[in-house]
Parts: sequence; C-alpha cells; structure tokens
Amino acid sequence: MQPTQPLQAYAGPQGGQQGGAGHIIPAHAHEHLAAMRQKRFFTSDLSVNEFLLVKEAGFQPLGLVMGSSIYSIASTQMGQAQPGEIQPLTQALYQSRELAMERMEAEAEELGADGIVAMRLTVSVHAWGTNIIEFLAIGTAVRFEAQPGSYKTPEGKPFTSDLSGQDFWTILNAGYRPLGFVMGNCVFYVGPPAPQSVPNGELAGPTQALYDARELAMERMQFEAEQHKAEGIVGVTVDETNHTWGPTVLEFSAVGTSVVAIREDHKIPRPALVLTVNG
Repeated sequence: MQPTQPLQAYAGPQGGQQGGAGHIIPAHAHEHLAAMRQKRFFTSDLSVNEFLLVKEAGFQPLGLVMGSSIYSIASTQMGQAQPGEIQPLTQALYQSRELAMERMEAEAEELGADGIVAMRLTVSVHAWGTNIIEFLAIGTAVRFEAQPGSYKTPEGKPFTSDLSGQDFWTILNAGYRPLGFVMGNCVFYVGPPAPQSVPNGELAGPTQALYDARELAMERMQFEAEQHKAEGIVGVTVDETNHTWGPTVLEFSAVGTSVVAIREDHKIPRPALVLTVNG
C-alpha cells in the first residue's frame, strides 16, 4: 500500500542551482557546500565517539546536510462522521516529509556522498497558523573511502539511515548495510470523545480504530523497505501525534532503516568490559 502519488519537483528559490536529485539548492547553500567540498572541510552533528567509529568503518564525513518543507494542511479536509483514515491529510503529511528528505539528499549528492548517517526527521508547529507544519531532515553526509559510490542505492543516490554512528559501525561489522530510511503514516479520525458516563471497560471502537491506524502506518513502511529489496528494518519507532487537530484526529507514523546482508558471516563483535579508574 502506498499513501501518496509521485512527488512534484521542488521549484526552490530564485538564484539556486540544480541539485543531484532534481531539486534546486539555494545559492547560499550551494556556495557553502561547494566550499566544503573544495577545502575538504566538514561539519557534523556526530558525537566524538560516533565520528571516530564512522571513520573506523571506512567512511569519511563530508558535511552536515539538511532539507525542510513548510506545509499548509487544510483543516477543511478533516470533517467526517465515521471513524476512518483521512487520506488527504495522510498524503499531505507524507509528501511534506518526503520533500524534506529529498532536499537533504540533494545536498548530500552535491557533496559527492555515498550516504547519510545519524539522520533525524523532526516536525514543528510554528506561530504562523495552527495548520502550518514544518518538517526538517538533517544528518551527516559520508563517503566510503575505499570504493566511493559502492554504497549508493541502485538509482545512484546516497543511502539514508537514522542509525547512530555506533549502530552504523556495529551493523557494518556484523555483515549488514543500510539501504534507506523508510517511513509510513496514517492520519485517522478515531470517533467522537467517549461520554463521561461510560462505565469502566474497554472502548472497542476507539481501540480498533487506533489498531487499524498503526497497522496502516506499519504496512506502508514495510512496503518502502520491500521496494528497496531489503531483508528487514531495524530501529523501528512508532509515534502517535495529534498535531493541532484535536484529540480525536491522530497521526501514526512508523520509521526505521531498511538493511540487507553484505556477507554470509554475521559475526557480531563482542562487547568489551571497561572499568574506570577515576575516583
């Protein structure tokens, strides 16, 4: 099941330059990325331990990359009498996240990256209006030094992953590699609030509605991983949010990183016991 139609290309501000993913990178961002690539100078939100482990895995951090999308969600689409998915809202939120992701990937391509690690995707509601939401995707672009390009997707794009630097090192050493950040979502009207006079006991209708919404989000995330030809998804998180729509309209989102084996031997590094001698 796929909740969206193909995404429209990002028009971008005037004076920008075309990014590798077909997006327009703003002029200042292009200059900043070009300077980092020329000087081999990078910025990163990796911790010291993450930075060193990513380097030990054979990847060179190239720079901090990000993409954003500010989206207006029409409240007129929320009116319905029966519990069920509000498909226009599901599609709008999915598309907004996807735009932010693609713009981040365009910056990574500008740096010549093989992938993006320690990625995070956040949502903010600004004061401009109750139904205006910003999605921000941010992570560190990296390149595989031994064989640049070998970790890109079959479409020639950088892989994306929300694994931490430590988890990225661990999964590579165990014989797996990340393919891409995958997500699924569902905006659902769960029905009118229960009256205060209801006695103790399960509310079967809302329970089933929430269960159905979670399953739709999970199925859509799994569909994306199957499109990657992944063996599975790691680091899955399921989040429930109502944004500004009130307590009876909820969004469920499921995100994770799809992975595939790169060798048959999946020897997992043994954890080492470390004792501190500091007082």
